[in-house]
Amino acid sequence: MPELPEVEVVRAGLAPALTGATVTGVEVLDPRALKRHVPVGGSASDGGHGVTLDAAEGVRRAADFERRVTGLRLLAPRRRGKFLWVPVDGDDRSEPRALLAHLGMSGQMLLRALDAPDDRFVRIRLWIEHPEHGELRLDFADQRLFGSLALDDLIVDGGEPASLPAQASHIARDPLDPLFDDALFVESLLRRSTAVKRALLDQRLLSGVGNIYADEALWAARIHPETAGSALSERNALGLLAELRAVFTKALAEGGTSFDEQYVNVNGQAGYFSRSLHVYGREGEQCHRCRAVIKRIPFGGRSSHFCPRCQRLH
Repeated sequence: MPELPEVEVVRAGLAPALTGATVTGVEVLDPRALKRHVPVGGSASDGGHGVTLDAAEGVRRAADFERRVTGLRLLAPRRRGKFLWVPVDGDDRSEPRALLAHLGMSGQMLLRALDAPDDRFVRIRLWIEHPEHGELRLDFADQRLFGSLALDDLIVDGGEPASLPAQASHIARDPLDPLFDDALFVESLLRRSTAVKRALLDQRLLSGVGNIYADEALWAARIHPETAGSALSERNALGLLAELRAVFTKALAEGGTSFDEQYVNVNGQAGYFSRSLHVYGREGEQCHRCRAVIKRIPFGGRSSHFCPRCQRLH
């Protein structure tokens, strides 16, 4: 699943072409990619990851989305954790709104020339016109259909009025956010009796961290993934936070992590941070720091990778 660096690479790639552009046309090719979209007259319970759309509801959502998104003026894309959104002008309702994208496991936002060949697994297509860059096509492709587009209300977020999509209201700020509260993070982490890796994946504590970057940051901080948060010192917690930021920054510079064709940037290109991984996916190989053998243990249906010598369980 895309994590903070991958989604930020997409946001940065979209920004020049989308900011100030107008949506001139929309085509919903697969209404299942609108499971988070709430049509006019619907309720908040109509949207959500677990929604299954019947044929009639799919047609209704597709028609509503195409009508309401066509003609919108797009503002600068924003992101929190794994959520990406584009605030809009010109919606037919008075409340501030945004075009919200959740990439799920395999969602892609691809910028294309109008005459470019079709991308695989395109679910929704937008045609846009930018005052400087001209006409372009924005394809939302999603092989596994866990992702979604939606037109969502913007709500008050701390001191920023009408700036956060309602569907992302439960998501905490991420460690690269200028308003991230280091002291609150440390205090919350040290109160937890659960494993520190589980805490890192809790999007209510901090956002944008998934399996890959949790393993990499814990290795860098020399902390075993099953260490309880309450067993850490304040110095340990601050060091872990610093390593998270360092890992994210390096991953951003290298375009994110790609192991297959499912994660690409807006031009369809893969990131190469996978070449810089120290533990994730390296079971049985030597630790880059002490040359012990990297181990893998089950973790919530996935795996944790760590060095048994550098990351001792206390």
